[in-house]
Amino acid sequence: MTETEDLEIQADRAAAAGDIPAARRLLEAATRAAPERIDNWLKLSAMSRATGDMTAALDAVGQALRVEPLHFLALLSRARLLEAAGRTGEAARAYVRALAQRPSGDVETPALKAVLAHAEAMQTSYRDGMAATWQRAIDSGEPAPSPDERRRLDRFASNALRRTPLYRSDPTHYFYPGLTEREFHDRADFPWLAALEAHTDAIRAEFQALFEDRLAQAEPYVQYPADVPVRQWAALNNSMDWTAFHLLNSGVRVAANADRCPRTMEALAPIPQPRIARRSPNAMFSLLKPHTRIPPHHGIANTRLVCHLPLVVPEGCLYRVGATERKWVEGEAFVFDDTIEHEAVNDSDQPRAVLIFDVWHPALSAAERAAVTRMMEAEETEHGTPL
Repeated sequence: MTETEDLEIQADRAAAAGDIPAARRLLEAATRAAPERIDNWLKLSAMSRATGDMTAALDAVGQALRVEPLHFLALLSRARLLEAAGRTGEAARAYVRALAQRPSGDVETPALKAVLAHAEAMQTSYRDGMAATWQRAIDSGEPAPSPDERRRLDRFASNALRRTPLYRSDPTHYFYPGLTEREFHDRADFPWLAALEAHTDAIRAEFQALFEDRLAQAEPYVQYPADVPVRQWAALNNSMDWTAFHLLNSGVRVAANADRCPRTMEALAPIPQPRIARRSPNAMFSLLKPHTRIPPHHGIANTRLVCHLPLVVPEGCLYRVGATERKWVEGEAFVFDDTIEHEAVNDSDQPRAVLIFDVWHPALSAAERAAVTRMMEAEETEHGTPL
């Protein structure tokens, strides 16, 4: 048995016997002998608090956090000590920091459950108060933010208060550095949206005619070979629950469908889609069957964005990109970054139909677009399309 272990056993016995001053002296000796042992610092903090020495109690927790700055119980102990000392504002922030390091899994002891419930209540109160303070700060200055700027400011506040997870661009294959990462991009960056929306009725009519034509063939949206690990796509791979009528598919015009949709093709013509041999442009009518969920997933490249023009949207349909949920509204197009985690839900009793196509990311210059095109075409020529 080491000297430190002997001191720890003696300190535990003294504390069990109610001799708090002796336990504190023994723990002071143990922490001097082995300052890297966090449990002894936490015990010393508890004994110091029991003797009314809050300064020493906070110092002992501080020593534990010097050993391991993100130690959950040490952070929680610090928050409780600050609250006991009447430093309520500091305590609330400390509870938020502690809960951010809470390990997964069930809490074992009733005592700790009670402490955590109090910590969560303190966190909620702090977040509510801080959110109100920040909303007043956003609203009080000049110039006033635009609606899109206001949405980003609101998310900035929500992220800082840890009310929303942080979602980032995470493409499966191609990440271009320095591009703006937004879940739903600003309409102002896509001046052609209004002209596209003006064609909604005609585009919808062409879709419905295609849908009702028995000679037209919808294809499964997800089509991976049997020897490719599909993971989240297992339920939808080669499934007719999520289908597409392709108009442009990997840069090829699908005449059987496109010829029947001249107004749709006319509306797509002026839009700046990537033109990469055997890769793009892509455009399709996407059909999601009733009570079908598309699982969370990421797109292949952040050099291009995706546009949706909702055509047939029954109640019960929802779209999520990152932490933002949005209802499809017929005739209201939007552009989003599909390399940020996203998912779709149709909880209605009818199919949902959307025109989907890709567009260049507006932050890429003409030279960058041309270079990306050459790079992907060179890869396609030498190695084929990545799975």
